[in-house]
Amino acid sequence: MKGPTGGHDLKSQGLGLSFPIAGLPASSIITAVQQQDYSAGVWLRRREKLEHSQQKCIVIFALVCCFAVLVALIFSAVDIWGEDEDGITEENCSRDCSVVLVENIPEDISFLDNSTLHLPLSVGLHHLLDQAVRVVEIVSPDWLLNCSENESSFHPSAKQGMALLSKLQELKTKRIQLRISSGLIKSTELDTLVKHDAEVHYVNMTALTKGNLSSSFWVVDRTHFYIGSASMDWRSLATRKELGVLVYNCSCLALDLHKLFSLYWGLEYKEFIPSFWSKRLFALFNRNAPLNLTLNKTKMTAYISSSPDVFIPKDRSSDLEAISRVIQEARRFIYISITDYLPLNADNAQRYWSRIDGLIREALILRRVRIRILISCWEKTHPLTMNFIWSLKSLCMEQANCSLEAKFFNPRVQRDDSLEGINHNRFMVTERAIYLGNLDWVGKEFTFNAGAGLVISHPEDVEERNITVVEQLQAVFERDWFSSHTHPVQMGKIDTTVCNRHHVKWPAKANHLNNGSVPFRKSQYERKPAPMRTHHRADGETEEKTRRHGIRPKNTNQHKVANGQLLATDSYQDKPRVKVIDERHLQRKENKPDNPTDPTSQSAESSGFREMSSGSQ
Repeated sequence: MKGPTGGHDLKSQGLGLSFPIAGLPASSIITAVQQQDYSAGVWLRRREKLEHSQQKCIVIFALVCCFAVLVALIFSAVDIWGEDEDGITEENCSRDCSVVLVENIPEDISFLDNSTLHLPLSVGLHHLLDQAVRVVEIVSPDWLLNCSENESSFHPSAKQGMALLSKLQELKTKRIQLRISSGLIKSTELDTLVKHDAEVHYVNMTALTKGNLSSSFWVVDRTHFYIGSASMDWRSLATRKELGVLVYNCSCLALDLHKLFSLYWGLEYKEFIPSFWSKRLFALFNRNAPLNLTLNKTKMTAYISSSPDVFIPKDRSSDLEAISRVIQEARRFIYISITDYLPLNADNAQRYWSRIDGLIREALILRRVRIRILISCWEKTHPLTMNFIWSLKSLCMEQANCSLEAKFFNPRVQRDDSLEGINHNRFMVTERAIYLGNLDWVGKEFTFNAGAGLVISHPEDVEERNITVVEQLQAVFERDWFSSHTHPVQMGKIDTTVCNRHHVKWPAKANHLNNGSVPFRKSQYERKPAPMRTHHRADGETEEKTRRHGIRPKNTNQHKVANGQLLATDSYQDKPRVKVIDERHLQRKENKPDNPTDPTSQSAESSGFREMSSGSQ
């Protein structure tokens, strides 16, 4: 196609040139080409800038999305509550508190009439629920308040568990919220409480730590609380020996324990542990900055600890740190009452776990602190427990002012060979402090299981004071230690056959090698409660429960109600030790010249291996 000048128009031919070729000077053609090149270059540069801007937008959008996802994950990992409805904060919380020891003593475990006894556990828990106005928060490893009909008839006191369950159901009619944090367990009691508007959150401890939820505590209105060894199991209110504390009008400490409840509450069904925790879960007090408070009109300090380490937010002391501090600050004595003592960190590939065992050895050798260890002897007692106790006692061989004594608490053997009366206490007391926790002193417990602890201590320079919870717990330990239900662990006197499921035999002191004893059941360490069984007569009636030995105390501590709180008067202030003798022991004493439970004969035990050498001759 020709242009106006008779030349060929290249644009019409699709060549992108809008000027004619023929009839134009060469300079005009060059200028036109340069203009076209410049336009193309500008267009390309704009296109590149546009593409670069689009890439930037994509990257920024991706970063924003990732940040949003990260924030969502963080905030979904732990439930962040809003402002507390009750308005309790660290600034306005109460520090003028009162504390009451609570115990469950099985009916046929008796002490002398003048022995130390405290408020029954079931009574204390009922009274704590009576104080509730707004919310009750409970953490428990077990929920088995109802038992079978056969067990109920065989154990009349098992009805206390059903009464407590009924009390929890009544919270709905009072418009009191009930929040429960539990492990992944199947429980008809929890199902029943859910039908009564209770909120239950389950923590998958197997996915989080490969352990169990062992914590056991209550928080009522973030003002009162309970912590101790008992779980929501009818046996904790009937056939097990349990101990705990009720603390009233102590919102500073209750608020800190509530933060631990909130941690469990926010981990419902989570399968990972957050890398960092919400600030709302940070501890208020710890071993380096404890709470200064007035406890039963006496100046004290206290703080809450927890386990395992991966469950500890900022400023929270671990249970091991709390135990370490109490042991290291002891100067005169350390009394330990525990269900199991085993410094091993695993079941299969067993490794020595020295955290607590090493502290005890250090206190013995370097500071000459007197140590007593009371351990339960039951079907789950590990065979190596005796070895570690002997190893501790051997440190005092030929050592002046070195004293380590150990005893087993003897459970009762029923007619069906099952065991009852397990000493389920988990506490330590020194001359100025106590540690009350939820875990046995076994390495893997502190590594994998979730637990909580309470440390209370009084300053050494306090002169005017009432009797403290430290002295009360010391009296409890000494009552148990000198009772007829304990038997000393003597080097070379008791072998590793004393804690079998079917036979609990205590060899005579003059004949410590009992050839007829049954060896240990070779099983892994477990935490499951011992099953309860019953026998029936031919006529279908249930056998009568084994009668208790001794006389049930008549003069127990008087419990008064003051300002809606339970207070226990102290009737043991001048009774540092109690010698216990019952009918069974008197009969045994006639045939045994040397009584192993006599406190006068126990003094020779504290010299460690010296007794082994004298007994083996």
